[in-house]
Amino acid sequence: MSKIDGKRFGPWAVITGASSGIGREFARQIAASGIHVALVARREPQLHEVGLECSREFGVEHRVIVADLAVEGFIARIAEATRELDVGLVISNAGSANPGRFLDKNSDELAMTLRLSALAHAEMARHFGRRLVDRGRGGLAFVGAVGAENGAPFMAHDGAAKAYVRSLALALHEEFKPFGVYVTAVAPGPTDTPVLARFGLDPKTMPLKPMLAGDVVREGLQALSANRATLIPGRMNRMMRAVVPASVTRSMMMRMFANMPELANPPS
Repeated sequence: MSKIDGKRFGPWAVITGASSGIGREFARQIAASGIHVALVARREPQLHEVGLECSREFGVEHRVIVADLAVEGFIARIAEATRELDVGLVISNAGSANPGRFLDKNSDELAMTLRLSALAHAEMARHFGRRLVDRGRGGLAFVGAVGAENGAPFMAHDGAAKAYVRSLALALHEEFKPFGVYVTAVAPGPTDTPVLARFGLDPKTMPLKPMLAGDVVREGLQALSANRATLIPGRMNRMMRAVVPASVTRSMMMRMFANMPELANPPS
């Protein structure tokens, strides 16, 4: 578990997608640093569970904010719920996994994915970026996906949206640096969360063992604390990214995703 500087990144952190997986682990590790957590997601019972766990184990306050980041205007709800909080850290972790053939997607799903996996990050950055710049310190971490900019078969649209997240974060890293605001793009590879099941993948049989969410978050917070522009968590993931050509990675993904339920049972 990684500890971060409460003076720079506290006293409050806002975490989207906080109800499970990587977002939940961000909440726990940030709370372990003594920073209060405002938890954002659609699933209210799970958010309360995470919040109570953080308060019980680490003695911090928590606030639950139920919001669907795929819905236009969501930022107004989050802005109002955090208006009086001194927010020093934002973890923009919104996103979803919607695997399947691109031609099976309808226009509504394409639009929803762009709102959730791209535009939501921009809205969070615009609102909280202003507040962080005004206070002269703090941090923004954006969670994307490793290699998204190289194309992801059967995740074509989702990958393209995640590529936007990395580009946005890299640009804001430079724009916000003069104002004392740290920005890092965290690009995880396969991570042992419930999302893997949607791809028909079993962590026990995958050729490269997926990372634990706790390790992804620990490395991500360390990178943010050092104001690194980007991070691929996991040494093996970094090595694979450096030495394996993108064309080979795409071919591997084609074979690996062959057993996805969405491919075996495409929409009628």
